[in-house]
Amino acid sequence: MNSVTLFFQANWLNILAIFWFLLCFNGYMQYARRRSYKSNDESPSLASSLHRYRYQWMLSVLTREMRIADNAAIANLEKSVAFFASTTMLILAGLFTVLGSTEKAIHFIEGLPFAIPTHRAEWEIKIMMLIFIMVYAFFKFTWSLRQYGFVTIMVGGAPLPSENCSEEERHALANRMASMASMAANNFNIGLRTYYFSISMLTWFINPWLFILSCTLIVFILFRREFKSSTLKLLTMK
Repeated sequence: MNSVTLFFQANWLNILAIFWFLLCFNGYMQYARRRSYKSNDESPSLASSLHRYRYQWMLSVLTREMRIADNAAIANLEKSVAFFASTTMLILAGLFTVLGSTEKAIHFIEGLPFAIPTHRAEWEIKIMMLIFIMVYAFFKFTWSLRQYGFVTIMVGGAPLPSENCSEEERHALANRMASMASMAANNFNIGLRTYYFSISMLTWFINPWLFILSCTLIVFILFRREFKSSTLKLLTMK
């Protein structure tokens, strides 16, 4: 029996757990993206509903001479993204610290209910996976932050009502600004979803079966909030 077979036999449960995690993580991301593009009045989503509001917002922006309040609103959105980006850096620093205290951390986890004994190499691989996930979230948050900055520039450079743009040009510009704002919000949402899934990954340190269960639960929670929540019903209320 070769070493590869022995490895899979010894770690089949962890391999199954990480496969299920990747399936849930990537599968839900793809589903949410496609569903948001295909959403209509019969099957709305938070993303598509909020895009309509952003479009109406940007149409209103083009009718105003003073846009201080609009830039302040965008700045508040940037602050929320910046908070999560900086928090992600702190989490990454903490995870690298945990790598240096592996033995103490393993001893602590083994004292928890349902915990399965873990050897050092396995523990470090799990920490590295969690670090990778948080790095992915950091890149999404920082890209969202830059895109909100682009929205501010687009609003600042938009023509004033006195410049007498045609109705077609006004709608086209409002659509571009709303689309940029929606792209920024989408990247922020992906970062938040990554946070949710990273929480489920914490259960992997205790028990792989608990990790599989928590991944499934996270998908259910995200689906309910983005496609079946009372917030969505309020946004689509006529």
